[in-house]
Amino acid sequence: MIKPLKNFTGLVAPLDRPNVDTDQIIPKQFLKAVVRSGLAKGLFFDWRNQPDSQFVLNQPRFEKATILVARANFGCGSSREHAVWALADFGFKAVIAPSFADIFKNNCLKNGILTIVLKPEQTDAIFDAIKLHQDYHLAVDLPAQKIADEFGWSAHFDIDPFPKRCLLEGLDDIALTLMQDAKIRAHESAHPVPYKL
Repeated sequence: MIKPLKNFTGLVAPLDRPNVDTDQIIPKQFLKAVVRSGLAKGLFFDWRNQPDSQFVLNQPRFEKATILVARANFGCGSSREHAVWALADFGFKAVIAPSFADIFKNNCLKNGILTIVLKPEQTDAIFDAIKLHQDYHLAVDLPAQKIADEFGWSAHFDIDPFPKRCLLEGLDDIALTLMQDAKIRAHESAHPVPYKL
């Protein structure tokens, strides 16, 4: 099970870079982990640990951000699920970008992180608002498929019905399978495995 994604308002952190690949999101040395917790320390590790780094997540004003806004083609590169785990372990509930790599997007949705695709000019508006307002927040309304700020700006986003339902109900692949437990047991009872030495 994943945590159901309820409506929430979150602080937005800007990552003003296109083509952010999964190796930058979580470098290879962190891929030995077999659990999802503790990966926040590896999130954007190379950028966060440069000398005198002014990387966005090193700035105190963004340390409690739960929404990340980025540029096009976010999550490209190899299909490492650890990248999504690291984002979730840091506390991100949603990522906004003009486009995502397909595998990364699917991994996010299966692990409880909402991916919001907006037009480039809409993401521009968010980046501009962050520059104007010290603590810029967005309200995320998944049932209505809408995000909005306190200054009157809002945008609609599309999401397929199935991942939307899974996010709202907190259903991962295991939970979806267990919903068919009675049918699985009935099938197994009707098709016993022959005993073999």
